[in-house]
Amino acid sequence: MSETTRVTIAPYGSWKSAIDAELLVEGSVRLAETSLVDGRYYWLESRPSEKGRNVLVQYCPAYGRKDLTPAPLSVRSKAHEYGGGSYLVHGDTAYFVLADDQRIYRMKLDSSLPEAITPKGDSHYADLIFDEQKNRLICIEEDISGQQQGKEARARIIAIDLKEPLPCTPKILQEGADFYSNPALNADCTRLSFLRWYHPNLPWDATELCLAEMNEQGEVSNVTQVAGGGNESVFQPQWSPRGELLYVSDRNNWWNLYKLGQDEPLWDKTAEFATPQWVFGMSTYGFLSAEDILCTYTKDGCWHLASINTETGEHHIIEQPYCDIDSLRCENGKAVMIAAGAKTSPAVVGFDQPTEITEKIASSNSHSLPANLFSAAQAVTFHVDQRAVHGFYYPPHNPIFTAPEGHRPPLIVFSHGGPTGATSAGLNLKVQYWTSRGFAILDVNYSGSTGYGREYRDRLADKWGVYDVEDVCAGAEYLVEHGLADPERLLIKGGSAGGYTVLAALTYHDTFKAGASHYGIGELSSLAKDTHKFESRYLDKLVGPWPSAEDIYRQRSPINHVEKLNCPVIFFQGMEDKVVPPNQAETMVAALKKRDIPVSYITFANEGHGFRSGDSIKLALEGELEFYSRIFNFPLAEPGPGITIENL
Repeated sequence: MSETTRVTIAPYGSWKSAIDAELLVEGSVRLAETSLVDGRYYWLESRPSEKGRNVLVQYCPAYGRKDLTPAPLSVRSKAHEYGGGSYLVHGDTAYFVLADDQRIYRMKLDSSLPEAITPKGDSHYADLIFDEQKNRLICIEEDISGQQQGKEARARIIAIDLKEPLPCTPKILQEGADFYSNPALNADCTRLSFLRWYHPNLPWDATELCLAEMNEQGEVSNVTQVAGGGNESVFQPQWSPRGELLYVSDRNNWWNLYKLGQDEPLWDKTAEFATPQWVFGMSTYGFLSAEDILCTYTKDGCWHLASINTETGEHHIIEQPYCDIDSLRCENGKAVMIAAGAKTSPAVVGFDQPTEITEKIASSNSHSLPANLFSAAQAVTFHVDQRAVHGFYYPPHNPIFTAPEGHRPPLIVFSHGGPTGATSAGLNLKVQYWTSRGFAILDVNYSGSTGYGREYRDRLADKWGVYDVEDVCAGAEYLVEHGLADPERLLIKGGSAGGYTVLAALTYHDTFKAGASHYGIGELSSLAKDTHKFESRYLDKLVGPWPSAEDIYRQRSPINHVEKLNCPVIFFQGMEDKVVPPNQAETMVAALKKRDIPVSYITFANEGHGFRSGDSIKLALEGELEFYSRIFNFPLAEPGPGITIENL
C-alpha cells in the first residue's frame, strides 16, 4: 500500500470491496478433470456465465487453447449424482458423457459434430478407459431404470465395442457388487483391475481392489481380491509402464502409496496421498517415467508435490508455490494438475520433470486483483475435551479500510460439506468476498474431516450431529477468547452436510446468533429414506442403521427440536435437488415462520445440489450479505438484492 493511500474507518461488514458477486461469476470458472494426452492438455470448465455449462477445453503449447465442445453442449456425468470421470481423449477423438441425455458421445478433435455411441435409456456412465487391443471403451455404468419401481440403481463394468454399428450395445464385464470404479488395463490389455464396494460402506470406509484376467474375446475371468476390504480404503489403482499395480491404502492410518505384493508403503509418511472419492476419475499421482511417480499429498491441511522412485523408494519434495493440488495426471516426463496458492486462484498448471518448473496454463479467474487485497489463511488448532481440532482462520482484511478502534469483527464459521471432506488453505474468492468486507472467517476441518489420518476421519462414526457441532462451536468460542471475534455477531454457514451442521449448531447450542443453510439437511430420517443410492447407507455409520436407530435420528434432527432454535436463518435451495430434497428446507422455514423468528427462503427453480448458474451464485452471495446486514443493523457499501425476510 502506497503512502498516499487513504484508509477509511468504517464498521466491520460495511467495507466496499473489489471482490463482488459479479466478479465471482463473470470472471470465474470451475476447473475439473484434467488430462494430458500426446503432449496436449485437457480439462473441464464449468462456466457460471453460461448457466454452469461444462466445456471440454484443449491447450496445445504450439497453438494455444480452444473449446472442443460447442454451446450448448455440456459435459457432465450424473453417475452417483456427483459424477466425475466424464470424458476420455484417445488419439484424435474425444469421448464424453453429455449432460442432457447422459449418453456417451464421440467427436473428432477437429470437429464439432459429436455422435452418440450408447443407446437411449436410463443409464449413467463414468470412468472411461480405452482398450487398445479390442478397439473398445471400458467404463462404469449405473443403470437407474428400476428406480421408479423402488429398485436401487445397478452398477456394472461394461465394454462398448466401437467396431459395431452405432449406437453400440454395451457388454457387461462385471456386476454383482453395489458399486464399481477405477477400471484399469495393464499395457497388453490382458489384466483388468478395478475397485468395488458394498453397502453400507462408502469408498473411504472400505473398498476392495480386484484383479481379473481378460481373454482374447474380451471376456473377464478369475476375479481375485488382492487388497482392501475390512476397514481398508483403497484409492486409485494404476498400472505402471513396467506392469506393476500401484494403489493408495489407509491400512496404516494414513493413505499411503503401495505396490501390489509389498507390505510396506513406498514412502511411509504421516500424510494423506488420497482424498475422499466423492466423484469418479480422481487422481493424486501419475507416472512420469517407468519408475518415477509424481504425487501430491496433504499434511496439516496443506498439499505438497513430490516424486518417488518406485524401485528404490527414494523420494523428493518439490518446491512450488501451491498449497492445494488435485487432479494430477502425467505423461512422458510432464504433468498437469489443478493447483491454488494462498493468494493465487485455482489454475490448470503444467509441470516439467527435468526442470521441476510449474507453468500456469489456464486460471479459474480472470481478475487482476492485487495480492494485498487477500486475507491469508492461518492454520489454527483448538481443543474440544481431549480432541484436537484443526481449521484455517482468515482475519478481516482490506487495505483501504479499518474498523473503529476497539471493535471486534463479526465471525462466519464455515462448515464444509461431506461431512467426509476437508477445506484447504488455497485461495477461495468466496472466502475473500467476506474478509474484504470486514468479516473474520474460520474454516473448520471438524472431526471426521480428511487429511489428518483414518482415526481423525473415523471420529464421526455414530457422532454426526455431535462432534462436528461441538467443534464448530468451540472454534468460534476459541476466537472470541483470543479477542478475534465479536461474541454478539457469531455466524455460521454451510452447504449440504455442512448445512446440517449449521442447523444442528443453531438448534442445540447458543453459540451462534444467525446462520445460513445452503441446501442443508434438517431432517435426518428423510435423508436416509429419500436420497440416492451412493449415499443411501451413509448415515448407517454416521448416525446408526435405519430404521433400528430411529430414536437417534429423531434426536439429532433439528426439525424435531425447532423450539430450541431462537436465532435468524436464511435458507438457499435448488428445487431440482435430488440429494437433499426441497421439503427439508421448507419444513424448517415453516416452523421458524410459525415461531416468529426472522427467516428468509431463497429458491432456484432450475438448480440441483449446488448452484451452477451465475445468477444463482450472485443472489446467494448478495442475499446472504444483505440478510446479515439487516439482522445486525450494519450498513452495506452497496444495496443488496432486496430479499424478503419474514418476521423481521
